[in-house]
Amino acid sequence: MSYQVLARKWRPQTFSEVIGQDHVIQTLSNAIESNRVAHAYLFVGPRGTGKTTLARIMAKALNCSDGPRKNFNPLDENCIEIAEGRSIDVIEIDGASNNGVDQVRDLRESAKYAPTNGKFKIYIIDEVHMLSTAAFNALLKTLEEPPAHVKFIFATTDVHKVLPTILSRCQRFDLRKISINDIVKNLKQGCIREKIKISDDALYAIARGADGGLRDAVSALDQLISFKGKNIDEDDVLSIFGLVSKQIIEYLTEAILKSDITKIIEIVNDLDNSGKDLQRVTVELIENFRNILIFCYSKEKNINIDASESQLLIFKKQASNIDGSRILQIIDCLIDTDSRMRFALSKKTFLETGLIKCSRVAETMTINEIIKELSELKKRDIKIKSDENVNLKNNGEVSKNSSTKDLYNRPSIEKIVKTFDSKITKKEN
Repeated sequence: MSYQVLARKWRPQTFSEVIGQDHVIQTLSNAIESNRVAHAYLFVGPRGTGKTTLARIMAKALNCSDGPRKNFNPLDENCIEIAEGRSIDVIEIDGASNNGVDQVRDLRESAKYAPTNGKFKIYIIDEVHMLSTAAFNALLKTLEEPPAHVKFIFATTDVHKVLPTILSRCQRFDLRKISINDIVKNLKQGCIREKIKISDDALYAIARGADGGLRDAVSALDQLISFKGKNIDEDDVLSIFGLVSKQIIEYLTEAILKSDITKIIEIVNDLDNSGKDLQRVTVELIENFRNILIFCYSKEKNINIDASESQLLIFKKQASNIDGSRILQIIDCLIDTDSRMRFALSKKTFLETGLIKCSRVAETMTINEIIKELSELKKRDIKIKSDENVNLKNNGEVSKNSSTKDLYNRPSIEKIVKTFDSKITKKEN
């Protein structure tokens, strides 16, 4: 038997195997169970999120031997035919290569005939946005009032190119990017079945590089197996795909927060010499500081943070030592650096200068912090002077412990001085 890539081998065959799209699965399952199946569905979402997979599963649910059923048997003969692409009643059409009026005219003619084996004749049109305007218009009447035995399932990555008249005739489902944790869980289960030894750090690195697409993650794993065999660790993932380890991103984040410019330049230089994608480093830093920002404002709750438990603890610790408004300024600076790097010949120079600006932002006090510090300073100054007056009245002398002499020798005051690039004259009594 010829080799089958993992992306096809691990493709979900039933609704229960699909991950990360619970809202779509629940709606489709309820529609089948209550006999409220629409005549046209449109699946919208980024690549690798399950659009074509869901279309095929929906076709199986409708055309299985005892269907329509949401809990169909994937080993049913009709379901096997659909999975292998040889079902007469389920016609898959590539919108990019069949985008003319003539192809739509052929579709309209064939739709008149009753299905052969299943209950429905199902048309799955992938990348439907590639159809021409004339082809869309030719499809309108059939799509609005199709024969009772016809169902349409469309899939697209660019819904803005689909005519509004088509959208209004379909039930639309927006598929989400799959979370890192869901991708890691799915990959881990697959590796156990295939007897592949892979570390959790390697799985997280693959998931980060997939950008929410499960197919991209599985394809990357397939490539790694060809490269390394059945024993894979994080370094293998980083070396073959040019990714940066989460630990390096954490070191760089810490250097920015501590305004350690020497460390920043050293890390960037190492990344550049290793051939890493510096543009991606900037994007991952933005994501990292975004997670810290969430912790700054949500306190104990890790709202919508897609990370491991150990990373959540690091974000929580970093958020406790910095003000959220300062993190916002750092993110703005990183976004500006990212946009400038896109057209730069020397990305390293732009990244270094951008990160140094970020470190200056981390070091500089915000207006709110300055006002708060000065207000606190004023209260303490009034209290110390009050204590001095009491001691002078009772004992005839001022206590050394209550003197205002050392009140201004504080790191926060030095920060204020540095912020305004001026000096505060301290007068001794």
